[in-house]
Amino acid sequence: MPTLPREQPEPAQPHQARRMAESFGTDARRYDRARPGYPENLVARVVAGSPGPDVLDVGCGTGIAARQFRAAGCAVLGVEPDARMADFARVRGLRVEVATFEAWEPAGRMFDTLIAAQSWHWVDPVAGAVQAARVLRPNGRLAIFGHVFEPPAEVAEPFAAAYRRAMPESPLGTQPARRPLEMYQAAYAKIADRIRETGQFDDPEQWRFDWEQSYTRDQWLDLLPTTGGLTRLRSDQLAEILGAVGHAIDALGGRFTMHYTTLATTAVRAGTP
Repeated sequence: MPTLPREQPEPAQPHQARRMAESFGTDARRYDRARPGYPENLVARVVAGSPGPDVLDVGCGTGIAARQFRAAGCAVLGVEPDARMADFARVRGLRVEVATFEAWEPAGRMFDTLIAAQSWHWVDPVAGAVQAARVLRPNGRLAIFGHVFEPPAEVAEPFAAAYRRAMPESPLGTQPARRPLEMYQAAYAKIADRIRETGQFDDPEQWRFDWEQSYTRDQWLDLLPTTGGLTRLRSDQLAEILGAVGHAIDALGGRFTMHYTTLATTAVRAGTP
């Protein structure tokens, strides 16, 4: 997504940017309302490839993915570093413990599936892979996934220009308006490399799910403030960006279709502990 690189895994070290990582709880209700869910065929494939119903959701946020897995018959425990997000998820009936995944203590608990939905880039990639191996049962499945959402150029370019005006000193302003899918695929390939290095998993697989979602002007402007490049802006900076994007969507007739790609890196815990 344009100028919002912290929403996707990257070669840099976003897991060290704790202020950004824990900024999404500023408006947990909006986050839960505006953010899209995950493809049902992805959820079904993960569940079908797991040995049992016990799921650990790393960086569960408000519980968007967790609720989908619960609806698929799973028993889900969330781990979430932001207490505000965790509180919202609990209101929705989920069990959540507040901690970073690297520091979280499983206390002997084991799981059939570990998921990280749009969150693994906030986890130390080496320590996270080791911790995942620690808490998964033999033949348990690790599934790390997230969306690639690059709006059409008619929306992305006015967004990028407005962001540069509002935040001229931000390094995010140097990002291109739209970035190629291959960049994101390379990031997920790096995740697979870290998993291989543990020596505790079968060879990782890369999955891809393509889908579309239509957005009205108001729906997209509701979602934008929940994204990593905007969660900590001043109100006047945010208003300038939203105004430019809203004008661009108006010029398209008040709505546009987003072409999503959901990428996943998944691996099975080796059968012998």
